[in-house]
Amino acid sequence: MSELIQYVEQQTARDIKGFDFFKTGDTIAVTYDITEGSKTRQQVFRGDVIQIKGHGATKTFTIRKVSHDVGVERIFPFNCPALVSIKNLKKGRVRRARLYYLRDLSGKSARIKEKKFTKKQDPATKGKKRKLAWTWEEQGVYK
Repeated sequence: MSELIQYVEQQTARDIKGFDFFKTGDTIAVTYDITEGSKTRQQVFRGDVIQIKGHGATKTFTIRKVSHDVGVERIFPFNCPALVSIKNLKKGRVRRARLYYLRDLSGKSARIKEKKFTKKQDPATKGKKRKLAWTWEEQGVYK
């Protein structure tokens, strides 16, 4: 029975290697397709990753943003055909896998600190913006 489930997951799986790698606490921008009637357009949802949940075909991630003093959360499946792109904007420094405590915070206390750089800057990028010289120690491959 489990072989059958694995076979179905492999057939429906989507290649997500083109997306930026991200973890819980990172600030990302997700571009996805919206269909309104017969028209389709792309919309960007930008926020902090609160959790990554599941595995295989059912793996999802939750993003939270605050819009006009109202918290908005959206759950995206990794396997969703409407996803166009995922860009990692800021790498956050957190010590938990689930950031539900952000729901109770507001203002400056709800911010996530940015991770410090771990390696020296090479001379080719000297004088340029530091964000361009990101080095990801645990550059991941999605499992």
